[in-house]
Amino acid sequence: VAGLEDVSSGRIEIARGSDPGKPTNSVVFQEYAIFPWKTVIENVAFGLQMRGISRAERLDVARHWLDRVGLAKFAEYYPHQISGGMKQRVSIVRALANDPEVLLMDEPLGALDAQTRVVLQEELLRIWEETRKTVLYITHSLEEAVLLGDRVVLMSAQPGRVLDIYQIDLPRPRSFETTNLPAFADYRARIWDKLSAEVTRAMEMQP
Repeated sequence: VAGLEDVSSGRIEIARGSDPGKPTNSVVFQEYAIFPWKTVIENVAFGLQMRGISRAERLDVARHWLDRVGLAKFAEYYPHQISGGMKQRVSIVRALANDPEVLLMDEPLGALDAQTRVVLQEELLRIWEETRKTVLYITHSLEEAVLLGDRVVLMSAQPGRVLDIYQIDLPRPRSFETTNLPAFADYRARIWDKLSAEVTRAMEMQP
């Protein structure tokens, strides 16, 4: 989907917007894929720099996004001077600053502790409400999938194939409090009913 590997079969179509200069996608990885030799603001502005955006404009955009996630005062810090949660916020806003058609997120919160994960889940929900960006989000957390998603695509283990697709009709805006709704528990139970059998099968495949 990200174009990082050759396609073996099939086709992916993304409807382009009105701006031909806008990138098709940006990726947020599980690990903190930021440059240790660049400051926070330089990391956020990097994608814009690669597109030839002027220094003044890209720094303005970077400052805007850092302010939106509460990192404005850390703009001149280096990655080793900030926490893991802050590093992942930098990765997320670097992708958003590039204003892609689709934001690809590959387990972006998987390496974080439980408390930081909840904080950043709410951060993502807030940012989505503001941007309405199309997001393709990979996670191994059932609760995270139901909380964040409008549609959950359940995948099998090896070989990877679509087992089922669930439309999540929970009200928005959402927050951590959404996990207390009876409807949230219903979605989680329905998906787990099918997922549990797949988890057992995957464990039996291990040597």
